[in-house]
Amino acid sequence: MRIAVRVLDSRVTEWGFPRRGSAHSAGLDLFACLDAPLVLEPQAPAVLIPSGISVMIRDPEWCGFVLPRSGLGHRDGLVLGNGTGVIDADYEGPLLISAWNRNPAAASSQPPASIVIEPGDRIAQLVLVRVAQPEFEIVDEIGSGNEGARGSGGFGSSGRR
Repeated sequence: MRIAVRVLDSRVTEWGFPRRGSAHSAGLDLFACLDAPLVLEPQAPAVLIPSGISVMIRDPEWCGFVLPRSGLGHRDGLVLGNGTGVIDADYEGPLLISAWNRNPAAASSQPPASIVIEPGDRIAQLVLVRVAQPEFEIVDEIGSGNEGARGSGGFGSSGRR
């Protein structure tokens, strides 16, 4: 499989694009193409950060997911403002990263848990995933309740153990 990548900001190649964190990493690192450091305040609205690239997947059996980098979300509170960005096979515009500081607003006795993103920081990753595009059938009812063990239960109805 080959994916067309257009470099929109030459700094990404200087920063090491394209690269993965390790030989077996699922994701391709995405860089923050900023001209100056960006401060994300706790609970402030999400900000779109350019990645400096655009991709053209072309194959409708594939899509790209823009996902957070695990450590940044767990350790620092930097998550994607939209959870997961979906890059459709026919999208060819710039890849933008929606960044949000999930840290709670600080109490008056503590400084805010701001996050500073520097130009060139690896803040997200692009993961390619196979996509099924089934045909959908409109029906009057879904099953009689015997087809699935869970029936219509949802949101934890199958228990914790």
